[in-house]
Amino acid sequence: MSKDFYIILKERRSFYGIGKETTISTEHIEEIIENALQYTPSAFNTPSSRIVLLFGEDHNKLWDITKKEFQEIVPLDQFPSVEEKINSFRNGYGTVLFFEDINVIEQLQRNYDLYHDNFPVWAHQASGMLQYIVWSSLEIEGLGASLQHYNPIIDREVKNHWRLPSNWKLIAQMPFGKPISVPDKREFTSINERLKVFKSY
Repeated sequence: MSKDFYIILKERRSFYGIGKETTISTEHIEEIIENALQYTPSAFNTPSSRIVLLFGEDHNKLWDITKKEFQEIVPLDQFPSVEEKINSFRNGYGTVLFFEDINVIEQLQRNYDLYHDNFPVWAHQASGMLQYIVWSSLEIEGLGASLQHYNPIIDREVKNHWRLPSNWKLIAQMPFGKPISVPDKREFTSINERLKVFKSY
């Protein structure tokens, strides 16, 4: 890694202006995803997170599906802005699809009834950590990304097209590519409104 961890915390942004170029090889991107899946913490060390990584025409197809599904439900006068946003994601180099394996979560619930209600929550927490690790790892390599949630509207077509297991639940989509525009300056809520520190010695 060429960047300090705390610099990554500050520089990771939602990049909507991305192009069909990459700063690193496809193989290295695959390695990033493999490491993220392997080492992201999970409840009882039983990971339920799954990823589908799309490049090339598969990446394009995802956003074509998204456009088609939303064209059927968005009012005609509002669709141009929706289409523009979807096209910006299609213009990227690839997309990471994040899923949760419901079978794994349900098995944990059966095995550990005391924590039954916690496992779906813990699974979403683990998925969030995985998303952040992937996002930050792409940032380290000079790739811009953003996190999208077009599920559940696109779920059925995505599963059908890529023949994915029915027990995989789509959680989020992360289009990425070489940045072609810089995000607006970020504004922050006062840290004093969000952090309380108590020191007793």
